[in-house]
Amino acid sequence: MSTALTLARPYARAAFALAREQQRLPAWSQQLGFAAAVASNDNARALLTSPAMNANAAIVLLASDEDMDADFAQFLRVLEANDRLPLLPEIAQIFEQARAEAERVVNVKITSAQALDEAEVATISAALRRRFGSDIALTRAVDASLIGGAVIDAGDVVIDGSLRTKLERLRVALTQ
Repeated sequence: MSTALTLARPYARAAFALAREQQRLPAWSQQLGFAAAVASNDNARALLTSPAMNANAAIVLLASDEDMDADFAQFLRVLEANDRLPLLPEIAQIFEQARAEAERVVNVKITSAQALDEAEVATISAALRRRFGSDIALTRAVDASLIGGAVIDAGDVVIDGSLRTKLERLRVALTQ
């Protein structure tokens, strides 16, 4: 995985620089996201790595619509010429990280034992905005195995307030 990220990094940086220069970060983000989703599919990956696949067919497969940005199509051609189309998921990931940093947005995932109501989400979002000094892009998930509480994952910062973790810490403390 780290090799794929290392190989993907220069392509992601180049794509980000071009998209930022053109002030088309959202459009590139959408196109890269679609192409990455296609490239992640096992059947599509087999096609993309097939010697029978030509550049134009690969671009058509990875296009989100007929009106694809000409620069994005050229970017895909460069990837295809260098046998890097399978790296699209990693390229999209790095691109999105760079976009979030540039737009001063922190991507946060809240996994809770039960669905959170809007008031709880608003309170948590406000606290996270104060803590990080940035806007928050929030995604939510429910995992009943947490028993209670929540886990907040903001990239490098993980706040685990789940009852499952607290019980595990108590178990370890009592057995030592």
